[in-house]
Amino acid sequence: MKEAVESRRWNSAICAFLLSLVCVLALGRSVRPQAGRAPMGTADPPSPAKAASALPPAIVIGFVGGVIRHDDLVHSEVQLAARLRKEYPSGVDVETYENYRWENARKKILSLLDTNHSGTLTPDEKHNARIILYGHSWGGSAAITLARELGKDGIPVLLTIQVDSVAKFSQNDSLVPANVAQAANYYQPDGLIHGQTAIRAADPSRTKIVGNFRFDYKGVAYACGAYPWYDRMFMKPHTQIECDPKVWDQVEALIRSALSQSQAPAGQSK
Repeated sequence: MKEAVESRRWNSAICAFLLSLVCVLALGRSVRPQAGRAPMGTADPPSPAKAASALPPAIVIGFVGGVIRHDDLVHSEVQLAARLRKEYPSGVDVETYENYRWENARKKILSLLDTNHSGTLTPDEKHNARIILYGHSWGGSAAITLARELGKDGIPVLLTIQVDSVAKFSQNDSLVPANVAQAANYYQPDGLIHGQTAIRAADPSRTKIVGNFRFDYKGVAYACGAYPWYDRMFMKPHTQIECDPKVWDQVEALIRSALSQSQAPAGQSK
């Protein structure tokens, strides 16, 4: 008799357990998050529209001339980039490159503009571009070459600045492509190596030539003491314009002005 009672108790316990398990499973199926909404306690994923509307930083890229390293602080192009990074710790990406690495600079620009990380730039991402390019000697020609390639990509450029620009074989540093809004040229006419004396716009209705500014160093004492001896020996005036603070003060002022006017994306009202 006692054994029968114990057996019934065990059977009841097993039945109760199985019933509880069935109820739990049934409730689990019926109480699901509503379609299209994240479970409570988790953040809603950003919508594609919000991701696409994110503005990239303004982009300033400087190219050094000759076979100079991109981080050689002896040179004014690199010094200017360092000042801009300090002045604009956020919202502006400042880079320097060797003149033969302009394709690397292009890839960097495309990456920065790709704010939704899709791998392909949308029309809005291209429209939001705020790009400034500058360089000395071969670096000046590299700035125009990069601007021209960005034009093929459908990407606008706010400003290009050439300082005693010297074109490499197959490059044309005198014709500013139509995707550039403003362009300035600083040159000196003397010495074994001297820069492009005049730049012009491929489409004057779309590009403003700020000016072709001539500097003359005849009879001017050489003040580029940190530069190597062969610069003084073989390309003294070409080096003098690179280390002339008057030139680079003007270059910097143009860049700062373009940055201050580019708070809204290019093509939109400020």
